[in-house]
Amino acid sequence: MRNAVHDPQWTVLPQSRTSLLDALTFYESRPDKAYSLTDCVSMQAMRREGLTDVLSNDHHFTQEGFHIMFT
Repeated sequence: MRNAVHDPQWTVLPQSRTSLLDALTFYESRPDKAYSLTDCVSMQAMRREGLTDVLSNDHHFTQEGFHIMFT
């Protein structure tokens, strides 16, 4: 994992108070979903970065309009 952090092909986004509060607001706005706070942090970061494809098999991302790269 440490190698991935230093690999120029990867972008590691720092967690800030603002990004955490943004994710928490999103999490609270979806009480009907079984999203985790980690899902919400990821989804909000992806939105800020303009990303739509996700390397996950978590169907929660499709519920928010993301494209899962594998199932």
